[in-house]
Amino acid sequence: MRPLILSLFLTAPLFADVTGWLDWRGPIQTGASLEKGLPDELDPAKPLWIYDIQGAGTPVIADGLLYAYGYYGEKGEETQEALLCLDAVTGEKKWEARFSDYISDTVYNRYAIGAPTVDPETGNVYLQTANGRCVGYTRDGKPLWELSLIEDYGRLTFPNGRTGAPAVFKHLVIFHCVTANWGATGPAADRFYAFDKLTGELVWTSTPGVVPVDSSFGMPVFGTLEGRDVFYAGTGCGHVVCIDANLGTPLWRFHLSQGGVNAQMILAGPDRLIAAHGVENTDASTSGRMVSLKIPTTYPKDTKEILILDKSAEAWRNDDITAFTSSPVLADGKVYSTINTGELLCVDATSGKTLWREKLGPDQIHASPTYGDGKLYVPIFDGTFAIVDPSKDSDRVLSKFKLEENLLGAPAIWAGKVYLFSKTAIHCWGEKDGKFIGAPAAPPVTPGEVTQVQVVPNEFFLTRGASQDFKVFGLDAMGRRVKEVTADSWAPFIPPTALVKSTVDGTFKGSTLTAGPEAKLSAGAFKATVGKLGATTRGRIIASPPYAEDFESFTLDQTSPDGEKVTFPPLPWLGARLKWYVLEKDGSQVLANRLDNILFQRTMNFFGSSQLHDYVLEGDVMTDGTRRIMSSVGFINQRYLIALIGNAQVLEVSSNHERVKQSVKFPVKPNTWYSLKTRVKANPDGTGTVFAKAWPRADKEPAAWTIEVPLTKAHPKGAPGVFAFSPQSQKRVYIDNIKLTAVKE
Repeated sequence: MRPLILSLFLTAPLFADVTGWLDWRGPIQTGASLEKGLPDELDPAKPLWIYDIQGAGTPVIADGLLYAYGYYGEKGEETQEALLCLDAVTGEKKWEARFSDYISDTVYNRYAIGAPTVDPETGNVYLQTANGRCVGYTRDGKPLWELSLIEDYGRLTFPNGRTGAPAVFKHLVIFHCVTANWGATGPAADRFYAFDKLTGELVWTSTPGVVPVDSSFGMPVFGTLEGRDVFYAGTGCGHVVCIDANLGTPLWRFHLSQGGVNAQMILAGPDRLIAAHGVENTDASTSGRMVSLKIPTTYPKDTKEILILDKSAEAWRNDDITAFTSSPVLADGKVYSTINTGELLCVDATSGKTLWREKLGPDQIHASPTYGDGKLYVPIFDGTFAIVDPSKDSDRVLSKFKLEENLLGAPAIWAGKVYLFSKTAIHCWGEKDGKFIGAPAAPPVTPGEVTQVQVVPNEFFLTRGASQDFKVFGLDAMGRRVKEVTADSWAPFIPPTALVKSTVDGTFKGSTLTAGPEAKLSAGAFKATVGKLGATTRGRIIASPPYAEDFESFTLDQTSPDGEKVTFPPLPWLGARLKWYVLEKDGSQVLANRLDNILFQRTMNFFGSSQLHDYVLEGDVMTDGTRRIMSSVGFINQRYLIALIGNAQVLEVSSNHERVKQSVKFPVKPNTWYSLKTRVKANPDGTGTVFAKAWPRADKEPAAWTIEVPLTKAHPKGAPGVFAFSPQSQKRVYIDNIKLTAVKE
């Protein structure tokens, strides 16, 4: 293993200030520990400590502090995800932050399928929750920043709830998700978002793949390529991708599978990458494969075209591996992986040949082995935990026991201790006074001359009257940050490939952009010029009270596939262009959901800030259909969905359907306009109420609310948005006369 360790030291993060098992894959990115003297046997009845919290990931440890991503509660609003900090030696709680789910499709308590990550420079800890809330905290529990990917960048939500782990690289923290944003990033795609780890400002966005067929939570694995800092990861479109870590530029991709690639990559030296999956193969009806890819040493540098690798890039392939989400481990020239049948396989890293297999359980989901001190610590989904000696030809299982609960994460190793997160608790075994051994610090790299510039934030959104400060950084030829520079000028910029030629209704003074008090909803880009160098940022002016839209000012200058005269919604609305039309209905122009893509039969689109609160959102809504089949239509107010459910004949209030969901009977007739008015009140003590009323548009507004839903844990803020659900894309919904106003007590 020594040659591999030395090669990985050259690409490992700098651990000069904070040491430990800082992310779920450990100090050398392979799921392997460098410690010795680890236990051959663990007694489930005699742990050092146990902490009760539900979870499905891997705890991480930094300078004696353990951080875990878990959740509490089983029903309704009592279910909350948590970022937990414990003393890694005693299990004593230091601090905790809890998060309520909102506007997600997460089902069956599929929460906390992921892990936090610690910054080796500052000790700060970062996490993405099941619904795309991204947070940063200091080591003593003080919040650094929080952002909502679903509301701010159009992150899509999936029932499986998997998020994986963020990655920290230099000044960046990188999150992985599927989004349908706006403009060039409006089409749904698997993307990586890199934020400044101290401020939460977006530094770059990368779209390395094609249309996703699944979500993916593969975490970046870092290396170098021709002097560039790069990372490798799997995507929801079935690819293995290579991306410039400083710039976000996709460099190459390889089509590995027909579904999402979730297993972690292994960098097996400077020119080999090992990847695995558990879904259908691209060239056969079989499922599952592990491949070793020859990393290309040259790629297009003068164009923005991504290099597409074909099968000739495979050094070897192994069809014995069927690992949907279980990630392999590399040690001593061998790759170890658990597969869906509950077996542990050993594969030669040079030839790809399966050397042996060991049956440990009935099946396997998510959980991954960890290597340390010549042993494999292997959790199995049914609760089996085995310690295996891979050097033996027989009788490899040194010890084995079974917990009553499922195991879905990987063990972590720190200071002679083994940590395991089950579905009900964090378990710790080993030496109380052990010493952690990690990778030595990588030698610092001195950046070169400034040859390009980068604007931060790379993307912004402002409400009327708000301002945004920008920074411009000089980068060297490899994209490494050299120093902050001052822009000579800022000017509107329209990319030549832009489908919509538009500019932001704001003005620059120095490096500060301000949206005036009467600024219109708008979107576009600006270019900062520094001498002969230039870089762009893009952004939106988004809605804030008071805001009204009746769609009458829109010109119907497009033609739908059905021959209708249509146009598109406002460009600043997240992800709306591919999901909605503006068209004529009943003598006026209205908003109507598109039915030409069944993937968008259910859609939520936000048009305001995730920081808004205490507002009324109202408008007119209608569903097409018959007495037998109708659609659902409504609004999103402060992270609550309020909708007329045509098929159920109810007015419903929900957040996540399994957390908050209440309704009252309401007679919804097809092709009939109704007025819908919504409001959320959050109280200082954390409680609150959702108010909604609906009535036929032709009638007078009733004095009483149609439904009032009391909340024990109210969302204190959230973006306004529109909602549609057309089962099987059969029946349209319509929205008109939207009004957003501030609450006046």
